[in-house]
Amino acid sequence: MTEDRVDRRLAAILAGDVAGYSRLMGLDEEGTLRQLKAHRKELVDPKIAEHRGRIVKTTGDGILVEFVSVVDAVRCAVEIARGMRERNASVPQERRIEFRTGINVGDIISDGNDIFGDGVNVAARLEGLADPGGIMVSRVVYEQVRDKLNFGFEDLGEQTVKNIARPIGVHRIALNENVSAVTSSVSDVRSDASQRPSIAVLPFANMSGDSEQEYFADGISEDIITGLSKLRWFFVIARNSSFAYKGKAVDVKRAARELGVRYVLEGSVRRSSNRVRITAQLIDAATGNHIWADRYDGELADVFELQDEITKKVIAAIEPKLLEAEGLRSHARSPEDLGAWDLLMQANSVFWRMTRADIDAAIVTLKKATERYPDYAPAQSMLAFALLFRAIHMGAYRSQDLRDALQLASRAAELDDGDPWAHLALGWAALLTRQTETAVEEYHRALGINPNFAAAHGHLGMVYGLDDQPDKAIIHLDQATLISPHDPQTFLFNTNLAIAHYMADRYDEAVAYGRKAVQQRSSFTPGLRIYAASLAQKGEIKEAGQILDQLKILQPETSIAWIVENTPYKPQAMAKLVAGLRRAGLD
Repeated sequence: MTEDRVDRRLAAILAGDVAGYSRLMGLDEEGTLRQLKAHRKELVDPKIAEHRGRIVKTTGDGILVEFVSVVDAVRCAVEIARGMRERNASVPQERRIEFRTGINVGDIISDGNDIFGDGVNVAARLEGLADPGGIMVSRVVYEQVRDKLNFGFEDLGEQTVKNIARPIGVHRIALNENVSAVTSSVSDVRSDASQRPSIAVLPFANMSGDSEQEYFADGISEDIITGLSKLRWFFVIARNSSFAYKGKAVDVKRAARELGVRYVLEGSVRRSSNRVRITAQLIDAATGNHIWADRYDGELADVFELQDEITKKVIAAIEPKLLEAEGLRSHARSPEDLGAWDLLMQANSVFWRMTRADIDAAIVTLKKATERYPDYAPAQSMLAFALLFRAIHMGAYRSQDLRDALQLASRAAELDDGDPWAHLALGWAALLTRQTETAVEEYHRALGINPNFAAAHGHLGMVYGLDDQPDKAIIHLDQATLISPHDPQTFLFNTNLAIAHYMADRYDEAVAYGRKAVQQRSSFTPGLRIYAASLAQKGEIKEAGQILDQLKILQPETSIAWIVENTPYKPQAMAKLVAGLRRAGLD
């Protein structure tokens, strides 16, 4: 007997639908159908044909398309998205037809004219993650097109989606949109950054042959970043974004392009017993030329001196006149600090994974550091920040953690008033006790110490959003994402961008940023709150109610009274938030 042969092939799959289709049909059934048919006839179908796509099927507002080339699939989606923007320019926001698109590459099963399989299912799930007018692609799509197309991608990490057994690596295509209403101010921020020497320090490779020494190599990189960041005439990409390239084969030009910098520093660390060897090279990414390279050998006790020496030489290679004018501020650390620094780096190596278990593990290590080295300020301030993060952003409002964090941050500032993390923690503690003016002062002090401190910009944006000052909030949040485009705290930045746009009555933008925040961290209760309120104010009551249900599972005590009592919105901003949550159905 012969079995029926299953027809399988590899293909690029595009799945698309109309965002808010049911709402649009409720507003104007005939007009919506007329518009959709016109868009299909005049833009969508011609673009699919132009890029050699085959329409497999349409389902009301949805479409499934097969492409032989993944590059063609992505180009087609981008051209349709840009074309829809032009067609929607004169259409009121509430009546716009906006497509959401997901693209995947995978093995499919063909049955007549239809197609099936995981390759199709993943594309459909990616479409569900996309913003209105947006495009989401799987990691395998990104890997195949990233060097062939001239637009950017935002890495959203791994997402768990319905009916797909494994998490999916997701990237959002950047269509160069600017949803900010304060574009001139944001442009000024970007212009100011572009006029300064810009650099990214990639994570140094661990050449010790011992995975247990990985944190040590990371620590060398982090301290060089810190040394450069404190110089206000440098624009330095934050540690959390530079470290997105850790463990990867990096094309320096591409990394520089993705991070928006001119210079890249890379290197390696070899530690053996009490000896350490550090190599470093500075590359001009525009030309690919090596500007400077050197090797440093020394005793482990000399490691801080070696770090500072590398930092000085990097600065001298880029801007010798500036070096003469200001010089490098010394870290003023002694060999006795090495044990404390070692523990701090171990904690940092796990903390920024930002899972609950990793944050708890980092706190254990940081507590050990503060007990053994009670006069080491960085361990005190980082522990304060970690406790605040666990208390608030993991959804567990622990009063003891808050009290401990305030005490630790105050102690860190006493030990070293030049520690920006101490002032960041003090600002956060002040915000949570509704001392908004004090919080703003502390965040500005942190930025005075380190003008390239992405977290301080992000938290300052949070304060201004909660104080109903959306324009100021967006300026600082934009700066945070400029300094650290791949930051693990991006879900926090997006939550605060949602708050800022919500306060400015820009509910479409608030929903878009709220959706991003929830996609990036579905357990983040502040993100769920602003997302539900934004959906309700936009008129999407059913979806807002579903988000509230999700919020109540995570935080059963959620109510209007609880939010008024426990969240640090100022009165005018609180009234706006409560209005949206009541409309969503919260009592």
